[in-house]
Amino acid sequence: MIKKGVRANVVAPGPFWTALQPSGGQTQDMIQKFGEESSFGRPGQPVELAPIFVLLASQDGSYVTGEVYSATGGSEAVA
Repeated sequence: MIKKGVRANVVAPGPFWTALQPSGGQTQDMIQKFGEESSFGRPGQPVELAPIFVLLASQDGSYVTGEVYSATGGSEAVA
């Protein structure tokens, strides 16, 4: 597919805070604990995930394909 200009990469985020957390039906108790299992003890923020997407969309990422970018904050289980 490279000959046709198609690259395939995956971004696999762990616990990241979004507006869906409080509006997605999670209990307050679950929201307060969300992201605790990461090495940072907190969920990631979207601004911390965005650079991966920017890299893959930029000329700097033009030679990258078939990669999985795992952004889990050091947690072993992706939440």
